[in-house]
Amino acid sequence: MKLSGTDFLIVGRAGMDFYPDPPGTRTEEAERFVSCLGGSSANIGVALVRQGCSADLVTCVSDDAIGRFALNQLDHYGVRRAHVRSVGGEARNSLAVVETRIEDHQSVIYRNGAADFEMTIGDVEAATYAGRAALVTTGTVFAAEPSRGAAFRAFELAREAGIPIVFDVDYRPYSWPSPQVASEVLTRACEMADCIVGNDVEFGFVAGDYDRGLDAARRLAADRLVIYKMGEHGARTFHEGQEIRTGIYRTEALKPTGAGDSFMGGLLAALAAGRDLRDAVLRGSASAAMVVARVGCAPAMPTTDDLEAFMADHPGPTE
Repeated sequence: MKLSGTDFLIVGRAGMDFYPDPPGTRTEEAERFVSCLGGSSANIGVALVRQGCSADLVTCVSDDAIGRFALNQLDHYGVRRAHVRSVGGEARNSLAVVETRIEDHQSVIYRNGAADFEMTIGDVEAATYAGRAALVTTGTVFAAEPSRGAAFRAFELAREAGIPIVFDVDYRPYSWPSPQVASEVLTRACEMADCIVGNDVEFGFVAGDYDRGLDAARRLAADRLVIYKMGEHGARTFHEGQEIRTGIYRTEALKPTGAGDSFMGGLLAALAAGRDLRDAVLRGSASAAMVVARVGCAPAMPTTDDLEAFMADHPGPTE
């Protein structure tokens, strides 16, 4: 899969993350918290911008102080939000309370009446697709209507415009009405995408059998790029009949969160810069290693200079 240009269109959520402070504090023992931008799609946008790309986000936020926080944070990081719509009523922005700790890590996600699920077909039709490097989205955007129908419409518009569709499976059970619905919808999204990124558990879920996730990845790779992530065991990348195996960069992790969003940003920024596929996957892996060793997700995303310095200072990845 080749990308033309460095301007991305991202469909998905932006929210607020709370981190108990100082790092290592358990949520129930915290006396203070630090806040930052959250939401997978917003985080991917930040990761891309930090590594020299540009990005527009399409989503909805709540018409309240938390929604305005998300908008201000998007401005702060340079993620364009002309297509981010504020919605009133009972809709509320996503909130994640996430610990900066590995041992007994706790993340509590509030998705009640999520504002991003209010995104409509009209929202995605208002965006420009022609000339983009790619359309990027994650699985959560498909978990409820009208967002689901809007996301599939975005896929159709991307196809009509001739731009690649990049899909991070990002299966989060709490967002879905049932596993059966999730499996059907995510499978459909995978089959429409040009690039699929997911972990072994997510591919196993799509396959309907956790022991057959790798088989599902190989099947889907018959006519698209598939990256099958295996945590500390690295990744397998399938493309045009080839399999590329890569490891991870070892770091002193503070938390397990943010790695997937950073991986996606690093991967796509590298492909947009014309790097070969193996190098792009490694740069995604290095980006992920950097984020888990830092506080927060959006503020932890590395710049291109950060990434170059990290890769120069660290030995090659291990499996």
